[in-house]
Formats: sequence, structure tokens, C-alpha cells
Amino acid sequence: MKKTFALLLCICLTASFALAEDDDLMIEEIIENVDLDAPFYGDVAWNFPLALEDIHPEYIQLANKHYLLDSKYVPDNLVKVPRQPKNGGISWVSWPEGGHRLQEVAAQALCEMNAAMREVDGFRTMYLKSAYRSYGTQKTMYRNRLAKNNGKDDGWVSMPGASDHQTGLGCDVVPSNWKDRGMNDKMMAEPECQWMAEHCHEYGFIIRYPDDKNEITEINTEPWHLRYVGVPVAAYIWENGLCLEEFTFQLQDAIADFLARGGDPSLVEAYIQTSTDET
Repeated sequence: MKKTFALLLCICLTASFALAEDDDLMIEEIIENVDLDAPFYGDVAWNFPLALEDIHPEYIQLANKHYLLDSKYVPDNLVKVPRQPKNGGISWVSWPEGGHRLQEVAAQALCEMNAAMREVDGFRTMYLKSAYRSYGTQKTMYRNRLAKNNGKDDGWVSMPGASDHQTGLGCDVVPSNWKDRGMNDKMMAEPECQWMAEHCHEYGFIIRYPDDKNEITEINTEPWHLRYVGVPVAAYIWENGLCLEEFTFQLQDAIADFLARGGDPSLVEAYIQTSTDET
């Protein structure tokens, strides 16, 4: 909800009287500096560029080695992603048991984005290579990677609980000339991947592991890895050149500020994320 103009004007007038000794400070200047559109929850301003209503708590759930998902976590609304492009789906590289699945909102957004890409002249067919992965599957993949790499975590396979795929909102999408190849950052040169980097936010996705955020994500560059966060959040992340970790840190700071100024905890509790390093 928002404060009324009358209340804001009252605040401005009070401030102007208190500073009446400064002849250079005029009431017009005070009013001009007041954001009449600032959202308030109760009597406390929400000092973040996105309103809470524009942020879905589940869509922004962070999964990495510092914010581990529970081994029992499985999204409630997983659906099989349609695999017929002509019927509004997206081609698959493989057919895992149960099919490639995503949370329903992410599956729909992915198919909409793929339909748009099919209209771009010269683009290759896009393939869904990986979608939801369970904790158990990720555990097996991680162990296999360590075994092949002399026990070293090289940043290509996330440890169990740290995989974005377990959220059911992350997926790997590649152009047809990469569907049978080992993936690496050279895929960034593909026009399809460049298009995704520039336009995926329009469908609620971000590039989860961009090339300039490796030190923050602690994951190698993955131009194929999309993560659904919702259109408002995706647009904000894209416009400000952030990764999901940076967005999370900003949001948690805004929540802490809101609570410190007397904000209602029940309004923000669903958005609070705590590092598992601290538990």
C-alpha cells in the first residue's frame, strides 16, 4: 500500500517548519524530493526498487554451496516440458526417466521463449539438454565428476544441494550444433546464446552464471544455463548487470533495513534467505 499525498505533504510541511531558519530551503524543494510513489507496508517504507508483490519468494530461491537446498526438497508443481516445437514445445537432447521437468511457470516461459527464437531468421533449433535434477541425481553426478578429476571440484558440476537444477527453475538450453558436444564458454559466441542473454529476461529468465560473475557465483561461465525468477526480477537483474547472488544480497539488506525500522516481520519472512554456512 502507499501513503496518501496528504500524509506526505504533512511530513514535508513539518520538515519545512523545523528548518525555517534556512532561507534557501523552500517547501517546493522538499516536496520535489519526496517520492510520492514509494511503497509503504503499514507505516514503514520499503526501500527497494521492486515491490514485494513483484517478487515471488520461490522463484528467487538461491541454491549454491553457501545456500544449500535440503536433500528432501522437491518443487510441488513440476510438469513435463512439451517436446514438440511445432506444437509450442522445445526439442529435447535426451529422454530421461519421467521426461525433462520444470516448475510449470518456468516450463511455459521456456516454451514461449523458444517459440520466439524459432521466428528469428538463421537461428538453429534449440534443445533442452537438462532441467530439474533431484538431490540424489546431483549427488551421483558430483561424485562422478570428482572421480574423473582427481577429487577436485572444478566448478562444472555443483555439489548436492547447491544445484540450481534442483529448484525446478533452472535449465540448460543449447543450439543444435552443441547438443552432442561437451559444453564450455565458447558457446557464448553462438548467436542464439547471445540472443538469450539479451532477451531471456523478457520471459522471466536470467543467465544464471554470466561470464563476469565467476568470483561471485563460484561457477564457470554457462551461457546455456537459464534460471526463471519472474519477469520483474529478471528485468531488474538484467538492467543492473547483476547475478542472482547479488540480487539476493541486495534484497536481504532491504529486508534487514525494513525490519530495523519497525516493519512487520510477517510481510517479509517468506523472502528471507539465510546462508547455510551460518547454521
